[in-house]
Amino acid sequence: MLAKLGGQLPEEGDFLFEPKWDGFRAIVFRSASDVFIQSRDLRPLDRYFPELHETLLDKLPDGVVLDGEIVIATDRGLDFDALQLRLHPAASRVAKLAKEAPASFVAFDALAIEGRNVMSSSQSERRALLETALSKVEPPVYLTPMTRERSIALQWLQKFEGAGLDGVIAKPAALSYAPGKRALIKIKHARTAECVVAGFRWHKSGTDVVGSLLLGLYDDRGALQHVGVTSSFTMATRKQLAIDLEPLRKDALVHHPWRDWASAGDGAANRMPGAQSRWSAGKNLSWEPLRIERVCEIKYDHLQGDRFRHAAIFLRWRPDKPPHDCRYDQLEVTAPFELAKVFGAGSPQL
Repeated sequence: MLAKLGGQLPEEGDFLFEPKWDGFRAIVFRSASDVFIQSRDLRPLDRYFPELHETLLDKLPDGVVLDGEIVIATDRGLDFDALQLRLHPAASRVAKLAKEAPASFVAFDALAIEGRNVMSSSQSERRALLETALSKVEPPVYLTPMTRERSIALQWLQKFEGAGLDGVIAKPAALSYAPGKRALIKIKHARTAECVVAGFRWHKSGTDVVGSLLLGLYDDRGALQHVGVTSSFTMATRKQLAIDLEPLRKDALVHHPWRDWASAGDGAANRMPGAQSRWSAGKNLSWEPLRIERVCEIKYDHLQGDRFRHAAIFLRWRPDKPPHDCRYDQLEVTAPFELAKVFGAGSPQL
């Protein structure tokens, strides 16, 4: 079951509010003798999280199917980059990472309890069943906090980001489990920033259509850092972008701050806008440099380290803004929040 983006928490109606975790979505099947961990796109995840496989086998009751999130918790909050490192073909590498930064599983819904399919039950009923089934679990298996109070959910939306969480989910209390449907509402932080447009990638349809714009911000040393992409364009706009940006391609590499990246190989540096990785699934990530002259305003939700966690949304061009004014210090700083306090924030309210 999926979620659609909402601008704010619902003001009316009966909802269960939960934190939105920033990890790998997973369905856990616990039979009488084994555990199977499956990703949202039906891929097995057990080999990438061997320590979690054994933990779930030991701690979960028989006959449950749980929907939840695999996360890696650190003293600084959730670490999505550490999760990505687990997607490695070498079992020895995965085992080493599992010891250094073990994963946790946060359950937030139930599809089956004691071998019985409960997907047709309401969200409130499934939550009650989930709380009963997981009443004795211990870390690193968790039950996500929940509240029915909108005022508390608003506090979570402001505070929990400092622990690395991604917003709040609003779940209609009467809703049955609807696989593949965007029946939930996710409320995420929305912020704007002015970024340098330092290059672009062609669209998969051809070299006359722009796929995405590469965004940059200047750090305290005056270096232009690659911070993410924006690709929220209609096909007509993509074609027009190819025309509008063509003049900026001339002699773009001569003084480009990323000129050394244009010919860099895989793995040369993890901040390169065109480098392949094991997560790019063979996609063409080559890029076209542009002279550093254009600035755009984008909307983003939050940073992962010093890059945008998700693709930014293009809002408008800013011809009045000089590129050198596009700096990190314009971004809102999130106050740290202890992850342990997140799990103590919610209580059963059924």
